[in-house]
Amino acid sequence: MPSQRSINEAERLVGAKLGGIPVRAERMAAVANIYRAASAVRQHLENSVLRGSDLTWTAFVVLWVVWVWGESETRRVAEEAGISKGTLTGVSRTLESRGLLRRVDHPTDGRLVLLALTPEGEEFMQGVFPAFNEEESFVTAQLSDAECESLADGLRRVVRQVEEHGEDRRRSLLNGEEPAPRRSGRRPRA
Repeated sequence: MPSQRSINEAERLVGAKLGGIPVRAERMAAVANIYRAASAVRQHLENSVLRGSDLTWTAFVVLWVVWVWGESETRRVAEEAGISKGTLTGVSRTLESRGLLRRVDHPTDGRLVLLALTPEGEEFMQGVFPAFNEEESFVTAQLSDAECESLADGLRRVVRQVEEHGEDRRRSLLNGEEPAPRRSGRRPRA
């Protein structure tokens, strides 16, 4: 159980590092484990069912969003997939070149583009999703159905908290200022 050991070790090291710094350890552990779980699940699914389909996690999520919602504006797909419009452009072009997705001009607004699955994309999703769901079942195998429902409900509430109150919280933390532009981590050129 290497991942269990690494989770326990990480939590022990964090506790030692923080020492007497007053933190809400249970809240920190919850958020840290949301991240760890999401990373572990994503990596497992990419290296199992998605690898056989030659898809990245992001490409699968884009297909999933369009499969579930039907033909949609690119900005809505990017929002639902949790990616930037620039990332969506590259992913959608790749999926289009594979014949799984089609880009269509919006019928009333020439500035907008719609995405829809092709018949091949529809067939692909109907074929790959059962295997994907089998892996969802695998990664949650240590949880009962009731625990899965409780976990899903708790995570929905985390998402709702951020969606409903995150912007106000951000403004409060920044004293009403706009955030500084995101940086790549590279140092500015001299």
